[in-house]
Amino acid sequence: MARRSPGTLRAAACTAAALVALAAPTGWAQDDAEQAKPRLDLYGFVMTDVGYRTGSIDPDWYDVIRPTKMASYENEFGPDGETYFSVRQTRFGVKSYLPTKYGEAFGIFEWELFGVGSDAGQTTLRLRHAYFELGNFGAGQYWSPFMDIDVFPNSLEYWGPSGMVFFRNIQIRWMPIKGDTRLTIALERPGASGDVGKLEGWEGLDDVEGNFPLPDLSAEYRHADDWGYVEIAGMLRYIEWEDLGTDQYDLSGDAIGWGLNLSSNLKLGSSSTLRLQVVYGEGIQNYMNDATVDIGIEPNPGNATAPIKGVALPLLGTVVFLDHSWSDEWSTAIGFSTFDNDNTVAQSDDAFASGRYALVNLLYYPVKNVMVGGELQYGYRENYNDGWDVDDFKVQLSFKYNFSHTFGGAP
Repeated sequence: MARRSPGTLRAAACTAAALVALAAPTGWAQDDAEQAKPRLDLYGFVMTDVGYRTGSIDPDWYDVIRPTKMASYENEFGPDGETYFSVRQTRFGVKSYLPTKYGEAFGIFEWELFGVGSDAGQTTLRLRHAYFELGNFGAGQYWSPFMDIDVFPNSLEYWGPSGMVFFRNIQIRWMPIKGDTRLTIALERPGASGDVGKLEGWEGLDDVEGNFPLPDLSAEYRHADDWGYVEIAGMLRYIEWEDLGTDQYDLSGDAIGWGLNLSSNLKLGSSSTLRLQVVYGEGIQNYMNDATVDIGIEPNPGNATAPIKGVALPLLGTVVFLDHSWSDEWSTAIGFSTFDNDNTVAQSDDAFASGRYALVNLLYYPVKNVMVGGELQYGYRENYNDGWDVDDFKVQLSFKYNFSHTFGGAP
């Protein structure tokens, strides 16, 4: 499932202009805020990846490990073994900070070159963040509170752990507690996808359309201490579909999607961090880093008007990674992630059922802002009911240069 990435270059340019405007003092900032200076940070990195994979994958995802995009049958994507070169991880961003009498105004506009959606497989500009907050309130496209970005390991592989909650969504949020310990509640843009499975092409499904009358509700609470932190996050959503046809069937229905996400970073001494996550829920697949559909169908015996019904698919995801610094110049990340779908009997036999993801790397920082590293990556896919499974090993070398510059700041 492609990650949703709303917005156009025109909207992005407007957002950039608005963020730059935040860097200028305004008349409504008073008292101490009038004497403080705004700050504008420009940042990003240039990154080149070179790799070889032993298996095959959908060509749109040639430079990543995504179990859902691996072959679902023999030779689906041609012969095994491929060398690739990519600069799609390259990123650029702008952050703006402005002290005001209502708290600090903060804005971020960030994009990268990794195409998804209609641009899948392309090296092209893609919006990551377009977000603004003032005091305890925020709005825009940003990390969903249901996810924990700090679970992401210090890896070279771009897509990340398949069993991780990972979604940048458009939202409005309230943050009554901010800081290392925090509480966030948000209303997020709704959306979901379905799989008609073995009934693909049945005319009775042609007029069924999704409808999302309510926003998704998410929340997170993180407790931080010297040993690290523990976080619990939740998701509640309403998914509806309507049968707009005039035949003898009425396949309209709805489902409740929900999920709980428990995550943590544990400091193991001064040089190691253990990153952990477990998520369970139903109908929340589009919030996952690598998953398929939220809704499946199953038989509905005894109902001639609605012989099938849609149900929210259960899922379980796990992440376990260790980041370790050998010295100021060398570091390693090692770990694995799992994702398991609970498929319905009406889904296709070759539907995605479970995936595995693992990696180990060695990274070298010869000078400030420069990184060179190598990584061994592993992906695994298992189908629902046809006995098919496949794995893929990938070796990747990466070269990265970080840059940043700050304008303005404290007086």
